[in-house]
Amino acid sequence: MFTEKQVQLMRYNLDGSRVVTRQQGNLQLSYLPGYDIIDTANLVFGFGNWSYHVTTLEQVSEEVNEKNNKVIGYKALVKVTAFDQHHKYDIERQDVGFGTGIARQYADAHESSAKEAVTDGLKRALRTFGNQFGNALYDKSQKNVDHGQQRQQIPQQTQQQQQVQQSPSSYDLSSLSQLGLEVQEQNGELIVVGQTFGKQQVLKELGFRWNASRKTWWQSVDSQQAA
Repeated sequence: MFTEKQVQLMRYNLDGSRVVTRQQGNLQLSYLPGYDIIDTANLVFGFGNWSYHVTTLEQVSEEVNEKNNKVIGYKALVKVTAFDQHHKYDIERQDVGFGTGIARQYADAHESSAKEAVTDGLKRALRTFGNQFGNALYDKSQKNVDHGQQRQQIPQQTQQQQQVQQSPSSYDLSSLSQLGLEVQEQNGELIVVGQTFGKQQVLKELGFRWNASRKTWWQSVDSQQAA
């Protein structure tokens, strides 16, 4: 099914520089971003030798939090198909993903949640192909992760950190360049430029909000200075 080179690639230890971490409660979570997983699939299988299909996508929860934001939950069942070089044989893997969207408007919350669920399902389905797709991170010892490379740390926006936020040249926002994104100041707003699919959680943690009508992630310069 797979060539020797493909098998070798999948057997390599996971490069620790690809891993990002974030704090969730008392836990530090390690994971691979959605864009990284897709890039890896293109590298290992080839651009035309794999695909994915969203089998089901459904809303599973809805509530309003203490800040009067809409909180929407979605579940997605995602199937991944990998082909051999001649498309004669294929392997299918399927898994479920969940996403939560929090926004002032229902449309924004639905959009964010649905996309996050699909990305999560895709990542979980691909991880069955081994270390390069993040399966090594499910081992608490992470023995198959090469920590010789320094991991990228996503800063958390605690209240103390918000009080010392700086301009777009600060570490928090400049770290977006590692995700292929750029922050530009336009008319008193900080606008994210680039492919943001699969990077919503990072943008939320850095204080950006999605504007559905303008199709852009933004935050005001004044909000950073006043925070």
